[in-house]
Amino acid sequence: MTVTSWNTAHPWRGIMTATALPLREDLSVDYDAYAEHVRWLIDNGCDGVVPNGSLGEYQTLTDEERARVVRTAVEAAGDGARVMPGVAAYGSAESRRWAEQAAEAGCGSVLLLPPNAYRADEHAVRAHYAEVAGAGLPVVAYNNPIDTKVDLTPGLLARLYHDGSVVAVKEFSGDVRRAYELAELAPELDLLVGADDVLLELVLAGAVGWIAGYPNAFPAACARLYHAAVAMDLEKALPLYTSLHPLLRWDSKTEFVQAIKVSMDIAGRPGGPTRPPRHPLTGEVDAAVRAATEKAVADGHR
Repeated sequence: MTVTSWNTAHPWRGIMTATALPLREDLSVDYDAYAEHVRWLIDNGCDGVVPNGSLGEYQTLTDEERARVVRTAVEAAGDGARVMPGVAAYGSAESRRWAEQAAEAGCGSVLLLPPNAYRADEHAVRAHYAEVAGAGLPVVAYNNPIDTKVDLTPGLLARLYHDGSVVAVKEFSGDVRRAYELAELAPELDLLVGADDVLLELVLAGAVGWIAGYPNAFPAACARLYHAAVAMDLEKALPLYTSLHPLLRWDSKTEFVQAIKVSMDIAGRPGGPTRPPRHPLTGEVDAAVRAATEKAVADGHR
């Protein structure tokens, strides 16, 4: 078991695992398996969990399922502050309602994409974040310009921070150079690693947390990697990062949900199927994920 050093004053820091959601063969949510998975992640070195993100297939959930996932995570985590639900929605009012539900459930923060129903301009982005911040929980912005087509540039993030709308950003652009510009423009805005395969680079550039995918399958190994990186212990971090990178890079690919669930199944975790429109991996992609996962298991990663 890995000991965590969770920051209670800033609960979005540290390793927050974007949880995959265990589904039964009939594609119903297995809440008992999910609760056990949340407990297992925290027991094995993760500081908290992020339910209802893309990895949690939130887009396919009913409102009832989505709300129950949050309540299940809070109860299983033992401290709601360890839970950062994704509250993305097409409308700002709907995102705020999900943030209010998170507050009622006792969560410590929320993760929010920019408007993604259309390519929003800066005015719309700032209004969107201000609306959701009004629910009262700290808001972590999620910059994923690849999928949303809305880029939260360092300048815009600085303005969102100075607006009082966000406390941190999950940076998924893959452009490590942004970390330095963001530190100049908004030094008190927390930078969180948003893509597993740039973990080491962003931690060295000042990231204070990791919203992570692959701890779903290998939490203890990922925790060792993160803490070695934060300690600037490259003698430990670099070999571990190199060993895990064939898996970590799948977090940035289109098939990341299926890939991580396949890895979970191989590692003995309740991954299971995905809901359509995502379908099972096939061919070379499936073989590559399985080979990388089996090698990680053989190398002793857990």
